[in-house]
Amino acid sequence: MKDVSVIILAAGKGVRMKSGLPKVVHRVCGKEMVNHVVDNVKGLGASQTIVVVGYKADVVRDVLDKEIDTVCQEQQLGTGHAVMQAVPLISRQAKQVIVLYGDTPLVRTETLKRLIEHHSRGNYGMTILTVEMDNPEGYGRIIRDSTGNITSIVEHRDATSGQREIREVNSGIYCFEKQLLVEGLDNINSDNAQGEYYLTDVVEFLRSKGIIIGGCVYRDPQEVMGVNTKHQLSVVQKIMNRRNLDRLMEDGVIIEDPDSTYIGSSVSIGADSRILPGTHIEGNTRIGQDNLIGPGVRIRNCSIGSGNEIEFSVLRDSDIGNQCRIGPYAHIRPNSSLHNGIRIGNFVEVKNSDVREGSKVSHLSYIGDGDIGKDVNIGCGVVFVNYDGRTKHRTVIEDEAFVGCNVNLVAPVRIKRGAYVAAGSTITKDIEEYSLGIERGKQAEIKDWVRKKGLKK
Repeated sequence: MKDVSVIILAAGKGVRMKSGLPKVVHRVCGKEMVNHVVDNVKGLGASQTIVVVGYKADVVRDVLDKEIDTVCQEQQLGTGHAVMQAVPLISRQAKQVIVLYGDTPLVRTETLKRLIEHHSRGNYGMTILTVEMDNPEGYGRIIRDSTGNITSIVEHRDATSGQREIREVNSGIYCFEKQLLVEGLDNINSDNAQGEYYLTDVVEFLRSKGIIIGGCVYRDPQEVMGVNTKHQLSVVQKIMNRRNLDRLMEDGVIIEDPDSTYIGSSVSIGADSRILPGTHIEGNTRIGQDNLIGPGVRIRNCSIGSGNEIEFSVLRDSDIGNQCRIGPYAHIRPNSSLHNGIRIGNFVEVKNSDVREGSKVSHLSYIGDGDIGKDVNIGCGVVFVNYDGRTKHRTVIEDEAFVGCNVNLVAPVRIKRGAYVAAGSTITKDIEEYSLGIERGKQAEIKDWVRKKGLKK
């Protein structure tokens, strides 16, 4: 559809959201609402996408991909005025223009395609995506003539009692012939109580010129739901999350309790992975097959292989191989890489570290800025002392080394291949291959010290 341009209206503040953020950057399933709309538009293969920004324009621009064109509506003077700002950017090749809102994240690509196809088949000058609602309170009603063509859109407050019985309403999503859109915008005015230019006024102008207005009826009111309040945001979040879960289950993922599982729209999971209750998976996360994840796990922007077990843990911006066991209560922080067969146990924190195949960090340790080789054993209570107050330094532990319990490794330091570090040591110098490193104060004992101090009779 290279002859189609898309305009997304995203200039409003969203006063009813009661937030300092522009409405369209509020997140649904881990992604800004406007980016859900942009992603669904990309599926059309349109020649361009133009986002009209306004309130805190830079905040909205910052969340958009760089290839998206933006134009600023300095004053928010209505939907028609917003589209006017975008018209100069519409490509010359475009024959049709889709207009929709940045606060409708549930709209599917397939629905937009259906709108365009309906528009083209009917040779309409303008086509409105409409929806039938059981309770159309507050929505603009679609008025049709005896042939079924749309003659006008009547706002709820202006509708007669008979018109309010109409259940077909305006979704706010339109397909225009480009030239007719430009002509229509040139002929609407702001002669109304709000002093604004309404895009819906283009309908009456085109009708006055004898242009036929089509209506593409859609049966699911949820899909065109706009978000104006935090409550509506929560409703849309729940709908989209269920969509995501259904998609994954259709692909063979086992989700034991959908009501307590939250998975973002960009997440992919392989077949036969089992997701247990209380699990949150977000961002650009890729998970392979046959994993057991949960309960109580949060994963964000991670690549995870197959056959892993992860429970009661947090993983962010890291890579996990195959056949790893993580948790309970582990924290895998950004820029970590855990290779195959790794064991990261309870209350272990790993940050900016590389852990090679078969190594184990079983409990109560901090691995920060480290490189751990293959088949290394890290005992309980080991700390990589990586920060000197100014600079982070790295700790290197080579293959088959053994680090005992309650050891401090003061970086920069290297434990070479096959070396042992005795429990309770603070190591500040490199340890050679297959050597024992030990650093402890001499044990002393003072007889009857407690009684002499009068601490116990």
